[in-house]
Amino acid sequence: MVFRSEEMCLAQLFLQSGSEYDCISELGELGLVEFRDLNPSVSSFQRRFVSEIKRCEEMERILGFLLREIQKAKIAVPQEDESPLAPPPRQVLEIMEQLQRLEMELSEVAKNKDKLQRNLLELTEYTHMLKITRTFIHSRSRHEALGPQYEEFPTMETDSATGSTGMQRLGAKLGFVSGLIQRVKVEAFERMLWRVCKGYTILSYTEVDESLADLDTGEISKSFVFLISFWGDQIGHKVQKICDCYHCHLYPHPENDEERADVLDSLRTRIQDLNNVLHRTDDYLRQVLQKAAESAYTWVVQVKKMKAIYHILNLCSFDVTNKCLIAEVWCPVSDLANLRGALEKGSRKGDATVPSFVNRIPSSDTPPTLLRSNKFTTGFQSIVEAYGVGDYREVSPAPYTVITFPFLFAVMFGDLGHGVIMSLFALWMVLTEKNQNKKRSSNEIWMTFFHGRYIILMMGLFSIYTGLIYNDCFSKSLNIFGSGWSVKAMFTNQQWTNKTVQTNALLTLDPNVSGVFSGPYPFGIDPIWNLAVNRLSFLNSYKMKMSVIVGVIHMSFGVVLSVFNHLHFRQKFSVYLLFLPELLFLICLFGYLVFMILYKWLAFSARNSSQAPSILIHFINMFVMQGKDVTPLYPGQTGMQVFLLLIAVMCVPVLLLGKPLYLYWQQRGGKGLRRRRGYERVRRVSEDDGSITSIHEEDEEEGFDEVTSREAPPKQFDFADVLLHQAIHTIEFCLGCISNTASYLRLWALSLAHAQLSEVLWAMVMRLGFKVTTEVGVVFLVPVFGLFAMLTVSILLVMEGLSAFLHALRLHWVEFQNKFYHGTGVKFLPFDFSQLPSVFEQDGLL
Repeated sequence: MVFRSEEMCLAQLFLQSGSEYDCISELGELGLVEFRDLNPSVSSFQRRFVSEIKRCEEMERILGFLLREIQKAKIAVPQEDESPLAPPPRQVLEIMEQLQRLEMELSEVAKNKDKLQRNLLELTEYTHMLKITRTFIHSRSRHEALGPQYEEFPTMETDSATGSTGMQRLGAKLGFVSGLIQRVKVEAFERMLWRVCKGYTILSYTEVDESLADLDTGEISKSFVFLISFWGDQIGHKVQKICDCYHCHLYPHPENDEERADVLDSLRTRIQDLNNVLHRTDDYLRQVLQKAAESAYTWVVQVKKMKAIYHILNLCSFDVTNKCLIAEVWCPVSDLANLRGALEKGSRKGDATVPSFVNRIPSSDTPPTLLRSNKFTTGFQSIVEAYGVGDYREVSPAPYTVITFPFLFAVMFGDLGHGVIMSLFALWMVLTEKNQNKKRSSNEIWMTFFHGRYIILMMGLFSIYTGLIYNDCFSKSLNIFGSGWSVKAMFTNQQWTNKTVQTNALLTLDPNVSGVFSGPYPFGIDPIWNLAVNRLSFLNSYKMKMSVIVGVIHMSFGVVLSVFNHLHFRQKFSVYLLFLPELLFLICLFGYLVFMILYKWLAFSARNSSQAPSILIHFINMFVMQGKDVTPLYPGQTGMQVFLLLIAVMCVPVLLLGKPLYLYWQQRGGKGLRRRRGYERVRRVSEDDGSITSIHEEDEEEGFDEVTSREAPPKQFDFADVLLHQAIHTIEFCLGCISNTASYLRLWALSLAHAQLSEVLWAMVMRLGFKVTTEVGVVFLVPVFGLFAMLTVSILLVMEGLSAFLHALRLHWVEFQNKFYHGTGVKFLPFDFSQLPSVFEQDGLL
């Protein structure tokens, strides 16, 4: 039943040893029950199935590593249409061994591949170093042929007699250090080399043409090849330390060109061999990953289900014989037969000799709230539950919200053209929902629109209806049936002449003249009002009164729904002490206002409209007991208004004191305590329970109290507390009737704002395009229409639509639902494999 939550019951599951895993697996596939924790005082690390959960977490770690490698190789993971079942416990070790073996194999292959890539990178750097340092040597030879270059160091001048430098005479040898360094470190490296070595080095460097990966970090960056010439071992040690400090990649420098050529040839051969080995390694790694990808989805789902099953088993308790597990679950009464069938099926799969069974038990705890919904009603149910989850067995506003929410939205958004665009967009999402569900987009804004596709469709359809009522399509009216007003009749009856038209800028059509007004427009507002100067005044009056009528009907419907809660929870006194005073107060004041609006529309025609009194003045005079000097709206109006006002005033003390005094009298009566306790339990448990159904019979009340008194102490009655709560409720309702009625005027305000924005957009954009009458005007109209379409979608559809959506949401939450809906319940969260979140999906690995 969609009008109130499902009837729930508390049940005990006796899961026999050997079949408990299979029974929980079957329950997880069906998603029937919500488990309660029977070990709240036991920490998570001291429960029975901790080792199994750790094993599942280890498998999740291996699967995460596997999926990252698959994603890195850009291999798609195929997903099955049907979710695989949880594996039996005996297969868990097999899956664990497969995953460990696969992880070990992938780790070894990846490690070998990293070593090969590092070797290849080192050989590539070495090749670049040899090619570039050769240019350094040849350029130095040319400079030395021109003459000495180190006049500032006399020790390096060549002796003319011996042909040797001062450093050579001291026994120092010329040495070379070559390698690669990152570009960002070159300047600091050069300064440090000069300061430490006092200029006894020659540094040559140039940038490598291609970008190379760093050996340590793997980042792609630009590098420099350098060659350092130095004298002596002491200077050489300093140079070596400076290179190590700046993480330079050093390579041996050949002594002559022949050795350089031999090394280059061997490097080319080794690089070619490494490329072949890497290619074969990549092929083998891809084959392994492709084979693993075929089973990855199955493994992920199986591990997720296994871990969930063991988490549920940790919530259960063991009996004294340690031969069966006992679980407590909340289950819909309508699903008890399916629950028994799932336990029987799980028992047949397991090795237990005794089948598992279920036993329904009484409870004084408040059951969770379950409201079944489909893909159409889910969005509207979410709107209601955003305010609060309904109390157990409370009347649900969701079925009525399906109609009232899009209708109130459309009253504020009424435009035929905008409604068509919104409906087509929503219809496209509805028709392609299967493909969109498979894509699983990570864009939160898009998913918000997609999940509310049926809400948007209903809002668009209702906007088309209200747009036809307002006769408004992109701020223009449609003359479908022909206007009921005629200008020709004014000339025919000699009311107007050509001179009248020439001398007056504005003329008024008189409906009292024969033939001017033939009757109302068949559907909606007459299109001639789109040309009238007083159009805004006419629409303001119409939409304002319409908003009040819709608001009072909406609030009255909310008050009427509260009577179903009172009757269901066996609170007949609330019908007389809460429902009737509330309804009478609302109807006598604001229902009478609606009556005056409708009566004025029906009683006054165009002929006597000038004699029609002001409704607002009459309504104010009703409260101040005045109005004898004002023309009455109907005969006997003053007496009727006094009578209605007295009834409304008398409802206030009844509403304030009725319920507290009745409960106080009930407590002081002979069986008041038992009745009060029974009433409290009835609100929490199903009325179909044997000990509750006959709550008004004294003997069954006593039996019921004997059961519940063992579970919870009786609640002490506090008259002051009840009176305080009722006073707050009375003040809130009486003042709320006034403020809530005024709040519905937002329907008029938002409708007026939407229509005016639409008119301004048409006048400032499209009308400019139509004013260009030359041949260029057709070309100019294309960008103008594009601008008009963009502004229409962004401002009038998105921004105005969001504004109307939020205002309609407020009208439902504050003005409608607070009349009967408490929203303080707990949502029913069944153990369902399909609802379990996946860490791999959240990380984007699946």
